[in-house]
Amino acid sequence: MLRSTRSVGTLLRAWRRRRRLTQERLALECEISPRHLSFVETGRAQPSRRLVLHLSEELEVPLRERNALLVAAGFAPMFPERGLDDGALAVPRRAIDLVLEAQKPFPAFAIDRHWNVIASNRALQELYEGVAPELLTAPVNALRLSLHPRGVAPRVENLAEWRAHLLARLRRQIDLTADPALEALLKEAMSYPGGAGDPSTDDLAAAVLVPLRIRTSLGVLSFFSTTTVFGTPVDVTLAELAIEQFFPADAATAEAVRRGGTAVVAPGIV
Repeated sequence: MLRSTRSVGTLLRAWRRRRRLTQERLALECEISPRHLSFVETGRAQPSRRLVLHLSEELEVPLRERNALLVAAGFAPMFPERGLDDGALAVPRRAIDLVLEAQKPFPAFAIDRHWNVIASNRALQELYEGVAPELLTAPVNALRLSLHPRGVAPRVENLAEWRAHLLARLRRQIDLTADPALEALLKEAMSYPGGAGDPSTDDLAAAVLVPLRIRTSLGVLSFFSTTTVFGTPVDVTLAELAIEQFFPADAATAEAVRRGGTAVVAPGIV
């Protein structure tokens, strides 16, 4: 996260450059003069609260960082950050639980901005066979669990392809958020083995979605995943939350899971 100890103009300029926009283009989109935007960025003019929010919207600044911009400009933060157990989030929390439960017998997880699992439907525990206990201790990190050599990675048959998919997604998230914790997570994940060689060109050409193919006691299972986010959040926690749902990529996987999936809970998979 960009720190609010820097001036609001410096922060805005950093976000503008991250979005690869010129002052002229951003000023046009916000219906202000390029001169005024230049003065704001250099500290010669103090932006109003309304302008900070308008610029943040155009720059697609995450809510957490919008609060930092407001504080840097001398205003109170606008977007609250509550835990999922807060009564104010009771309705969206019920929605999350309904989505997770409806996904059974296939896995589904709610993860936060740092890929930590904060809720799960506890389905298909066969996925965690042989995983080191420390990787299943809360908070479970989904990226670490997927790619760590003591996680599920040794049983992923298309590890190079799956790894490339996850790291590309993480890089896009870093581009959007400028979060140093995610940069550290990327550096850690890049150090794991399994990146040698490129994904098969033939496989990618034939694929519709990048699958996860993993060996389990039920056989080789193949899944594709979808990501669901809240469309209009004004709470930081909800804005940073994603629901990951795994669906069978073939009939054999669907049949194997429905016939043999267990309900035993792996430690730490909340």
